[in-house]
Amino acid sequence: MPSYILVLIVWVAILATVLFSVWKGGVAERWAGWLVGAGALYAFLVARFLDDEWRTLALLSGDFLLAAGFLALAVRYASLWLGGAMLLQAVQFTLHAWYMLGEKKPDFFHGVVNNADTMGILLCIAFGTATAWRRRVAAQKAEAARLDASPAAV
Repeated sequence: MPSYILVLIVWVAILATVLFSVWKGGVAERWAGWLVGAGALYAFLVARFLDDEWRTLALLSGDFLLAAGFLALAVRYASLWLGGAMLLQAVQFTLHAWYMLGEKKPDFFHGVVNNADTMGILLCIAFGTATAWRRRVAAQKAEAARLDASPAAV
């Protein structure tokens, strides 16, 4: 499979996850979606406009900020899926740090781990969004049932 198709698949997954989290998620899911969307846009701009010398440091800085954002969300909202996203983002940060300190150019291993890690983060956010959506629907049904069961005021 050509690499541009894989890149397209990752970008579609990012866009779909961001839109799903903003559309159906709660506050934490929306923030996480916006963080991932902003991080993906940042990585795209870094790849397009910075040379190899600065690219690694810029990506490492972006990964740090994204991990810090997930940490802040995890502390504020204390959710299991946020903890998973935060840990996966720490793996992403470690990957870029390892390549930067080893003065290595990104290779096949880097691409596989980077994309698998990104997909894991997206799955965590999608899981959190689906859970929040399901809880909200269940709460609405319970409220509707409670209102139907209450005696009618005449």
